[in-house]
Amino acid sequence: MRRLGHLVLRRRRLVLALALAFLPLAALLGGGVKDHLSSGGFTDPASESARAARRLESRFSTGAPNVVVLVTARGGPEASVDDPAVEAAGLALAHRLAAEPGMRAVISYWSAFHAPPLRSQNGRSALILGQVPGDEDAVRVATAGLAARYRVTAGPVTAELGGAGEVFRQIEDQAQRDLRRAEAITLPITLLVLVLVFGSAVAAGLPLAVGALAVLGTFLVLRVVTALTDVSIFALNLTTGMGLGLAIDYSLFIVSRYREELAQGFEPDRAVLRAMQTAGRTVAFSALTVAVSLAALLVFPLPFLRSFAYAGVGVVATAAVGALVVLPALLAVLGRRIDRLSLFRHRPKEVEDGFWYGRARAVMRRPVAVLVVVTAGLVVLGVPFLHIDAGLADDRVLAPGASVRRVGDAIRAGFSSKEAAALAVVSSGEFDARAPGRADDIDRYAKALSSLPGVARVDAATGFYLSGFNLLGPNELSRRFTAAGRGTWLSVVPSVEPFSPAGEKLVKAVRATPAPFPVLVGGDSARLVDGKAVLGRRLPLALALVAVSTFVLLFLMVGSLLVPVKALLLNVLSLSATFGALVFVFQDGHFARLLHFTPTGTISVFIPVLLFCIAFGLSMDYEVFLLSRIKEEVDLGAANDDAVAVGLERTGRIVTAAALLLALVFVAFATAQVTVVKVFGVGLALAVLVDAFLIRATLVPAFMRLAGRANWWAPRGLRRFHLRYGIWEAEPLDIVDVTERRAAEPVEEPASSLPSA
Repeated sequence: MRRLGHLVLRRRRLVLALALAFLPLAALLGGGVKDHLSSGGFTDPASESARAARRLESRFSTGAPNVVVLVTARGGPEASVDDPAVEAAGLALAHRLAAEPGMRAVISYWSAFHAPPLRSQNGRSALILGQVPGDEDAVRVATAGLAARYRVTAGPVTAELGGAGEVFRQIEDQAQRDLRRAEAITLPITLLVLVLVFGSAVAAGLPLAVGALAVLGTFLVLRVVTALTDVSIFALNLTTGMGLGLAIDYSLFIVSRYREELAQGFEPDRAVLRAMQTAGRTVAFSALTVAVSLAALLVFPLPFLRSFAYAGVGVVATAAVGALVVLPALLAVLGRRIDRLSLFRHRPKEVEDGFWYGRARAVMRRPVAVLVVVTAGLVVLGVPFLHIDAGLADDRVLAPGASVRRVGDAIRAGFSSKEAAALAVVSSGEFDARAPGRADDIDRYAKALSSLPGVARVDAATGFYLSGFNLLGPNELSRRFTAAGRGTWLSVVPSVEPFSPAGEKLVKAVRATPAPFPVLVGGDSARLVDGKAVLGRRLPLALALVAVSTFVLLFLMVGSLLVPVKALLLNVLSLSATFGALVFVFQDGHFARLLHFTPTGTISVFIPVLLFCIAFGLSMDYEVFLLSRIKEEVDLGAANDDAVAVGLERTGRIVTAAALLLALVFVAFATAQVTVVKVFGVGLALAVLVDAFLIRATLVPAFMRLAGRANWWAPRGLRRFHLRYGIWEAEPLDIVDVTERRAAEPVEEPASSLPSA
């Protein structure tokens, strides 16, 4: 890090020129990244549900309905979808929909022999279903503009568009609006907080400058990644927030250390070197821990989760480069002018007079009581996590005023079946469905499926089935369930919510029903079952990678076995409390009116995994910042308790400010109109605040007071390994000073007994 500091000092103006040139280039190349982001990626390509969807497409040129038109008869309570004028208008809409480019498999209540499940229970509404091939993004593009064309407000009927394609489109549009609003909220408040922290407009502007560089760099990173693989639209909100937050965090520590060195009488260039040697190395180490935590998402085969790994690692790298290369160059050019435009000055206090020093001493006087009380509080917060019920997001992630949400609510309230969420049971073997005896096999199988609890209807090549009975027999509409010599498929329409425990139970029952030929089961509920299964299989590996890599990195920094174990345990405790609070709020529905969301009784199955990897990395940020100062004091000979108190005093104010600023960024996302983004915002803000105020300020000092000298113990072999290969945060600054003096005035200096980095 010292070499990097010298290089930046020598080339400070070149570094700043390159940074200034990079800003418009990144804005130009990365500004349109939103047009290349994906709305999907929630399915494991190797899962049974994904294979069923591919086979349904390749063999039968069809798939689950993803376009829904809700048609409602006008004329008061007595109006009915069976009225001649209403029927004519409904059929006309269905014919128009069938003629849309790329649209296929259009079916309506009126063309399906007035099938009861396609008619609302009060008889005033009916459904038109259609299917557009392709993934979520292809469907979103193909259905663009349909909502306006099929919104009918005059004549015998009203109509409005729904379905998965419209849900994806409206979620993407709303997420972009939410991002712009979050930025408008965040930036002025962030500047105000920075001015309060530094007391100087110039000093406060430096973290924001690095933040702007990181955000634009984030756009460019995301644009590059989208050229290689899919990146979720949700990654834009989260990673730009992380880019701004981490850039400000890292800049806070480096600028604060630089000002601290200036206050001790060092010249600006020397102060930059010392800040890089200490805070700069901590920032590099911290960025590595965050990147490792995010990289663990690569073990999951779902593109949605992997996109956060690609984008997140790139964002962390961008923020770190801005703080470690561009910021030192800015500091070197500004020199002592960093305190220009001061609104007030923070008068330096003796360490022993500081607030955080006093807090650490107070905690260490009663460590057992503090550990018991705070740990008990966090455990209570985490208890709701024990009854988490994971699901998938549907149209209810949008506000009730969204048009596609109105359609979804009307279907849930007024229709007995979930036509657009039908399970597809697809033959996977090679056989001719028209061969002798095959019709009887299909008939028996369809009767068995239609008798399962939670099934509203089964459509098959042999007819339409209800509660074990064939209602119509083979008909014109049933021909679509066979392909000449290439198999058959059945549509199992549920009467239960697809993304619910009942929906999962239905999938397992369908898969457990003996079939006369090999089958694959797909559909919305099947995607949920398969998604939970793959996450459950891969989660232990991801947790192990995060834990082992973090343990190794912390050991290399502190040379202790106990301190890394303590850090892991406290992080798990902190995250458990966060997850419990999210379940209490978003799954159980507490504070739903205050936070403006609709509780569905579940939390997206991806949120705990994603939040764990992101929040764990962010929590380690503050652990690293605190431990680095404590270890610096220990290396310079301080006793354990003194080192802890001084370390907390040196970092407490900055960690608190950094946590507040990072939480502010995430709280801004909590104002989003998309519930998934809102959950991320609340979860990450809560994780950061719990970690900064409860873990670092109370549990860490209490634990380290009780452990005493054992904090720094390691077996002899590991101590030797650390002496040789460890990351010495406090490559003692007196050695740096001696080296610098030797360069100026060659004199004999005694060799230090402390190790070199």
